[in-house]
Amino acid sequence: MMNTIWSDHVQGTMTLYLSRKLRFDDMFFEQYKNAFGLDPNARLRILEIGCGPGALAEAMHRWYPRAHVTAIDRDSNFISFAKENIKGVDFMEGDATRLPFEDNTFDVTISNTVQEHVEPTAFWGEQRRVLRPGGVCLCLSARKGLHCAAPCLEPTEREKAFWESIPQPEDNLEKLMVCRFPKSESQIPASMEENGFTDVTTGYAVIDLTPDAPKYPPKMAELMIEAGRQNDIEAVQSTRSAHAPEIISIIHSKYDERIRLYREGTKQWDTSVSVTMIVRGMK
Repeated sequence: MMNTIWSDHVQGTMTLYLSRKLRFDDMFFEQYKNAFGLDPNARLRILEIGCGPGALAEAMHRWYPRAHVTAIDRDSNFISFAKENIKGVDFMEGDATRLPFEDNTFDVTISNTVQEHVEPTAFWGEQRRVLRPGGVCLCLSARKGLHCAAPCLEPTEREKAFWESIPQPEDNLEKLMVCRFPKSESQIPASMEENGFTDVTTGYAVIDLTPDAPKYPPKMAELMIEAGRQNDIEAVQSTRSAHAPEIISIIHSKYDERIRLYREGTKQWDTSVSVTMIVRGMK
């Protein structure tokens, strides 16, 4: 049975893939590598839980080329996209609370922004079960970052009116089981320890996506801008409003202008800085 609840109602496939692809770009690998503490030359069996459209699994395949990477997600659209677009990873539909694997199967489990959606006993317990003795559990969790939009991308009056006209169903995220188990920076490692993991450590990756920063090559800078375009378009499409095509046209015009300004060297200094907490424990 197809399950597309997340991709249809929470985050679209391309929005999620493009944003994560940027955050797991190779230029940020050193930050993750230090916190992961994995041997890049080892023949590891790695399982990603809640992989979405596959950007992290794709990065793990690049970063640990001798590893065998398996990735699961409950959303059928995400898995279909990943299978069609990402090579070298085994993707399958699966539930984090009932992992379809034997005990002691993997050397590493990893998840990214999944912990807050899954009951803790099941989340940690299933990972301990499928990890071999001495295996590593890596839990990545998005923390508060910052976002500053380009002046040319500020919402127009027509966009503001559009969003004010869209009914906001109460408790929609609660019904979709979104973020029912949030934990603070101190609670995540404590929860990992409470559920049987040892040698728990924490680290942080700070990913600065600023298109106008000279350290970024033009291709990557424009990918940052295009990721924002995709996010805004999918948000409008999700409303299924008859006025969506008009708003999408406005969005395209604004992002076309942002690209034009970037290419001519007129800086906007828009930025998105994400902070990812990385909690590591051992079975």
